[in-house]
Amino acid sequence: MTHLTDLLAAVARGVDPGPFALLRRDGTDDLELFTGPVDAVDRLADIPLPPEPGARTLAVVPYRQITERGFACVDDSAPLECLQIRESHRIALADVLAALPDEPVRAVDAAFDVTDEEYAGTVRRVLAEEIGHGEGANFVIHRALHATVQGPPLVAALAALRRLLVAERGAYWTFVVHTGTRTLVGASPERHVSVDDGLVMMNPISGTFRPAGGAPDRAALLRFLADPKEVEELYMVLDEELKMMATVAEHGGQVIGPYLKEMSHLAHTEYLLAGRGTRDVREVLRETMFAPTVTGSPMENACRVIARHERVGRGYYAGVLALLGHDDAGRQTLDAPILIRTAEISPTGRLRVPVGATLVRHSTAAGEVAETHAKAAGVLAALGLGPAAPGGGRGPLARLADDPAVRDALAARNAPLARFWLDQRAPDAPGLPGLVGRRALIVDAEDTFTGMLAHQLGALGLAVTLRPWHDSGPLDAYDLVVAGPGPGDPDSPDEPKMVALRELLTGLLASGRPTLAVCLGHQVLAGLLGLPLHRREAPYQGLQREVPLFGHVRRVGFYSTFTARADADRLDTAYGPVELARDVRDGAVHALRGRGFAGVQFHPESVLSPDGIAVLTELLDDLLPAPHPDELSPARGRA
Repeated sequence: MTHLTDLLAAVARGVDPGPFALLRRDGTDDLELFTGPVDAVDRLADIPLPPEPGARTLAVVPYRQITERGFACVDDSAPLECLQIRESHRIALADVLAALPDEPVRAVDAAFDVTDEEYAGTVRRVLAEEIGHGEGANFVIHRALHATVQGPPLVAALAALRRLLVAERGAYWTFVVHTGTRTLVGASPERHVSVDDGLVMMNPISGTFRPAGGAPDRAALLRFLADPKEVEELYMVLDEELKMMATVAEHGGQVIGPYLKEMSHLAHTEYLLAGRGTRDVREVLRETMFAPTVTGSPMENACRVIARHERVGRGYYAGVLALLGHDDAGRQTLDAPILIRTAEISPTGRLRVPVGATLVRHSTAAGEVAETHAKAAGVLAALGLGPAAPGGGRGPLARLADDPAVRDALAARNAPLARFWLDQRAPDAPGLPGLVGRRALIVDAEDTFTGMLAHQLGALGLAVTLRPWHDSGPLDAYDLVVAGPGPGDPDSPDEPKMVALRELLTGLLASGRPTLAVCLGHQVLAGLLGLPLHRREAPYQGLQREVPLFGHVRRVGFYSTFTARADADRLDTAYGPVELARDVRDGAVHALRGRGFAGVQFHPESVLSPDGIAVLTELLDDLLPAPHPDELSPARGRA
């Protein structure tokens, strides 16, 4: 406590106490105080991680770090700052509250950099020009409220922290971080990623319930939980974070939940994802930059869309705080909340509070404008720029969250989902005898659904290699080639990715090498077979449907804007007859199969495809029939 008292005394005298962080983590009754020097580094791999046990480094990671993955952004040069922890102390919450300044925060000249009308126009453009043209399923566009703090900025930040500790609830971290060049204060609801004892966890949160007048009733909450837009929004970010887990956890992620995340001014729905991984925690950070809940999906194209529609850099919004260290056994640890519901205050008192809304096919301009206001409400109240939540943020919503009907409504959300991702899977479970030891190449067309697909094919027994669409290489070593999903117009005559996919699939058809095409790959394959491609009037983004599939009805998930169409169930081609599974109403081709190749418009790997594994098993049984024992050799034999 002496250390905090000395720090606060320096602040009260108008003296900068040096870099520090004071934070409360979810489920604890105390706060952690970290002090030490701050250095800037260029890359996540450069974050220092000394071998001593305990928390060693607190990294403040800006959004521009997404450029490490080669993704687009409006680059504002925000630095990656690292507080190297020299001293750490735990202080009881009651003692912290007694010590922090208990005074109102005053700020003036508050205004959004993008007006409500301008933001509504951006929403409409993204829906029409991006989602409507196949560029992705959902996108997060941000705006920021700017103001000027009256009085010493660090005193204001500490007073705001006190108000958040008292009034906000449901936060994963409640914190103030002072680096000397900036001060961040906030209450983030969302764990981005954590690693502890080899267990990797992520926390997709989406869907926003805004209580009318601050006093929600049971019926209003149940209507929210049944709202298709809110349900589909959560499913889409769940799929997107499962893609990331497929990269950083050796056997992918298991889905746990859903739950209701209650905060003072609003509530969200959320899942937890868990999986085992052995990567360096800095690699885990890099491979999960950044959460789809603050960017969109598919990730790489979402970054392009953000760069097209946001006129300024994001600073630290959508980045993370990352606490890195080692446990007593020497294993690396990581705890990283997303930097949302966070204010940044400069040494001169300039205040910035960024906030964003997730745009999906069901979005309305007015609804997304209102969502940005609701998401900013908690931190704005702490800064004296908005009203406090009724009852100090601890009103009737807490009672409703325990209502049996609410719990049933949450549990019902799992009923249509794929058990492959919901059930615990043994890492050494045997695959299918005809597939074990055979090799598959997945060509990634800029949608990391391919990571989930790799896990499913691996669970069936295949040894899987991933390759980006722009990397060429021999195919002779593979028993199966998968042309994967991705964003974009499959009919584009000169877009490099489409040209590369057409060349790949043309060669595969000519050689007769077993080929499976998924979503975009399926569309390109269908075009090569002579089927016309059309853009849907209403995008199939995050849509689950029951479709006829070669004698069965299958429930599967779609993420697409384009589709092939046909007016018959059979097509004669230069590669032999092709069987089509199509919608009798509009002729949309859901799947096709011929001699040595097959394509599906949907995503069998999606959490929205409860029949996905069955579909893959049937298609692979045709594409890769079990070899005769005489055909096996030591080099190509099955394990």
